[in-house]
Amino acid sequence: MRALVLLGCLLASLPLSGQAEETEDANEEAPLRDRSHIEKTLMLNEDKPSDDYSAVLQRLRKIYHSSIKPLEQSYKYNELRQHEITDGEITSKPMVLFLGPWSVGKSTMINYLLGLENTRYQLYTGAEPTTSEFTVLMHGPKLKTIEGIVMAADSARSFSPLEKFGQNFLEKLIGIEVPHKLLERVTFVDTPGIIENRKQQERGYPFNDVCQWFIDRADLIFVVFDPTKLDVGLELEMLFRQLKGRESQIRIILNKADNLATQMLMRVYGALFWSLAPLINVTEPPRVYVSSFWPQEYKPDTHQELFLQEEISLLEDLNQVIENRLENKIAFIRQHAIRVRIHALLVDRYLQTYKDKMTFFSDGELVFKDIVEDPDKFYIFKTILAKTNVSKFDLPNREAYKDFFGINPISSFKLLSQQCSYMGGCFLEKIERAITQELPGLLGSLGLGKNPGALNCDKTGCSETPKNRYRKH
Repeated sequence: MRALVLLGCLLASLPLSGQAEETEDANEEAPLRDRSHIEKTLMLNEDKPSDDYSAVLQRLRKIYHSSIKPLEQSYKYNELRQHEITDGEITSKPMVLFLGPWSVGKSTMINYLLGLENTRYQLYTGAEPTTSEFTVLMHGPKLKTIEGIVMAADSARSFSPLEKFGQNFLEKLIGIEVPHKLLERVTFVDTPGIIENRKQQERGYPFNDVCQWFIDRADLIFVVFDPTKLDVGLELEMLFRQLKGRESQIRIILNKADNLATQMLMRVYGALFWSLAPLINVTEPPRVYVSSFWPQEYKPDTHQELFLQEEISLLEDLNQVIENRLENKIAFIRQHAIRVRIHALLVDRYLQTYKDKMTFFSDGELVFKDIVEDPDKFYIFKTILAKTNVSKFDLPNREAYKDFFGINPISSFKLLSQQCSYMGGCFLEKIERAITQELPGLLGSLGLGKNPGALNCDKTGCSETPKNRYRKH
């Protein structure tokens, strides 16, 4: 309610149509803001060649295919989590995702960060809802537009799994290649603005599911608001539910802050926290960046120094994600491996319990239905916690396995003890070795030299067992 009252005050203070035209003309003639802090913080003027990470990424890809994917496929993990890792995702650049209500300045912010204003590369912007597509900005030798169906068909890119959302969505997906130095190190994704009076089915594709796909793969998520759009509706509330568990990657931005006087800015800042408080269930308050992300100079008699420092802080966060690209990628694959291992242990426990309870006269379907309906009665999850090195906080939802086994009969799986071969070894041992030795060893090798691509046996000790950094000695 407070957000609506503030919205009324703000609308009352906005200029009339004639004044708005004068303001637009003034903005066109206004001098552009100095961009040196962007180039300095993001190191865009440095001529040094980018580090060659191909050897590390190739090693990471090999670990995934040899040690993680066999168990993942054998126990059909992708049907539980709906997250299939492709080679394109392993080798992809960090992804920065822009989310928020319509016309809050997401596309303008991308134009500003890349310096695309008044060029043929710039994204279209306006006061009305302008972005109806998911727009992926990537690096390329020249300006080029790529249709969604082409992006989904190219297995070398990380977007091929998007084909599962249907042809209607692919028509709303577009890729743009731009010859910009920043895009050599990161990929930007602009999303359609949230319009609370529009039902999801009117979009013609599963909007929330598509957002979840991008959220799961984003390294940094900018959720943008402006002073006139602080109210939270059903679609925005659903979006924050999808962001649960990704709080460390979320950056909330209050854009267009130089449009407000000091007193009103303080009220709007408080109203934004009041609106978001029920949606972000964390002990620490989220970091909110207050500034105006567009090329024009800050308006006079506003907190220009504060806005500039806020902008630099946000750019430092972006640069940190770029610099930690490999560390984050290895940590992501390791986290994925841990989840695959836990899933395999649970399926194995369900299968072992099923075999123990079956007798010659038992109805197999009824026996397993009893186990799935009440796994605690058979100590499924407690046994995993007691006999394996698994945290209770990493266990998946029990209800998810009702749906999982509804699609995949228990008889289609083998026990973990049977997933071994003389030449290939055991699936479980291989994924545990990847979690405790190979991936931590690869992570440790990144600090051995300035050139991460120059990995050899003199540095890493190929014949030695990598030290387990996650075990107490």
